[in-house]
Amino acid sequence: MANYFEFFGLPLSPNVDQGALKQTFYGNSKKFHPDFHTLSDQSVQDDVLEKSTLNNQGYKTLKDEDLRLKHFLDVHGALGPEGTNTVPQDFLMEIMDVNEALMELEFEADPLVRQKVTGLVDTLEHSLKAEVTDLLDGYDPDTSTPEQVDRLKNYYLKRRYLLRLRKKI
Repeated sequence: MANYFEFFGLPLSPNVDQGALKQTFYGNSKKFHPDFHTLSDQSVQDDVLEKSTLNNQGYKTLKDEDLRLKHFLDVHGALGPEGTNTVPQDFLMEIMDVNEALMELEFEADPLVRQKVTGLVDTLEHSLKAEVTDLLDGYDPDTSTPEQVDRLKNYYLKRRYLLRLRKKI
């Protein structure tokens, strides 16, 4: 797996300097553009094409908050294979009201129930973000701990769960 943080020369962090990311991306785009290497031998052309692809994929990943956090957790080895990661049990207890309201919606598309469920999910998302704002804003890769990475993992998994619920609304 490629480490996009390393590729762009950025610290391994759930937040990145978007200006530095964009500047490096554009510099790499010029440097690794296949049109500038048409006279090079095949191995150089292959290498440039690979780096151009890496540049595009890395930029797409690091500029997006969710994709960046997933990549951050992947680089740390914090996430298991897809389908093996579970949200904490206490969180599942917290969202019982949401799941019950969603079941109501399945039986009857009541606008008031839909509004109630949307409000519950909004509240959960807001409190979830508040729980990690300090860590997201003040993350220091030089002093990070496994506990911090675990907090970010739980945040990511809970957030993904809430996004799935929101799609059901």
